[in-house]
Amino acid sequence: MHTSFRRNASLLILCSILLPLPALATERMIVLLDWFVNPDHAPLIVAKEKGFFAGAGLDVTLIAPADPNDPPKLVAAGKAELAVSYQPQLHIHVAQGLPLTRVGTLVATPLNALVVLADGPVKTIADLKGRKIGFSVGGFEDALLAAMLSRHGLTLADITLVNVNFSLSPAIIAGRVAGVIGAFRNFELNQMDIVGRPGRAFYPEEEGVPPYDELIVVANKNTLDRKRLRGFLDALERGVQYLINHPDAAWSLFIKAHKDLNDELNRRAWRDTLPRFALRPAALDGARYERFAVFLKSQGLISTIPPLETYAVEIR
Repeated sequence: MHTSFRRNASLLILCSILLPLPALATERMIVLLDWFVNPDHAPLIVAKEKGFFAGAGLDVTLIAPADPNDPPKLVAAGKAELAVSYQPQLHIHVAQGLPLTRVGTLVATPLNALVVLADGPVKTIADLKGRKIGFSVGGFEDALLAAMLSRHGLTLADITLVNVNFSLSPAIIAGRVAGVIGAFRNFELNQMDIVGRPGRAFYPEEEGVPPYDELIVVANKNTLDRKRLRGFLDALERGVQYLINHPDAAWSLFIKAHKDLNDELNRRAWRDTLPRFALRPAALDGARYERFAVFLKSQGLISTIPPLETYAVEIR
C-alpha cells in the first residue's frame, strides 16, 4: 500500500488549503490523512460523499500529505484541526511534548503484522532465528518485533534487521528478507496473494503485544472545539453505519470519488478492512490506552506514563 505518488500535487494542495482562512469560513474543517487515500479512510470518504459532514454544518476537506510524518505535527502547530494518525505514534508524540490528544477512532484493531511467505521455511516465529527481517519505520516496529520474538525465546540480536523502506511485499517475494514487520494485513497480504506468492501473518496482539487502535483522529488539545468535533464524530459514525449496512453502495461512492483506486487490490482491502472500523468512533477505551502506554514504557519508547486525560478524550 505504500507509495509516494502524487507527492508534489499533495504538497501544493496542502500549502494552498493551510493558508489563513477568511472569517466567513468558520465551519471549514481540515482533516489531514496519514497517507494517500485508501480503503482505511472509507468512513471519512463516505461521510463526505453522503453529505453527513455537510449535514453537521461542516465543510470537511480531506488532504493526503506529501510526507506522512507531517500531519500530527501540523495539527500540533495549529495548521489543521484534525489528523488521522496511529495510537502508538500518539503516545510517542505526546512523550516528545506535542500538544496532541485522541478524539476519535477510525480503525479499532491493529493492522500491523509480521509477514512471511506461506510456502517459505518460516513456519513459526522461532524459525526466524538467524534470518533477515525487513522493516520500514524504525522505533515502534523494532519494539513490536522484539516483543513478539521474546515470546519464542529470541531477541533482536538473533535476527538481522534490514531497512526495506516501503517495499515490504517486494522484499519478501524477491528473497531479500525472510519476513517483514510493519505489513498491513489488509494490504500486503492481498498484494502477495494477487501476484501468486501468498503470505502468512503473525499478529502482534496474539504474540504478547497489547491490542491497540491502528488509526485514530487526533486534535490539538489546547484548541479543542467540542461542538464542532461532536458534529464531526456524529457524521463519521453515520458514515460507518452506512458502510456496514450498504457495503456495495459505499464502495461505489468511494470509487466514484477516487476512480484510480478501482482495482483488485483495493477491492480486497475494502472487504478486509470493513469489519475493523470503529462502530462508535467517539468512544474511548481508556484501559486499552493505559495498557499500551505501559507496554511502550517497558520497551523503552517512552520514559513516563502521563495521565490518560492529557492525551485521550471522549468528546461529549
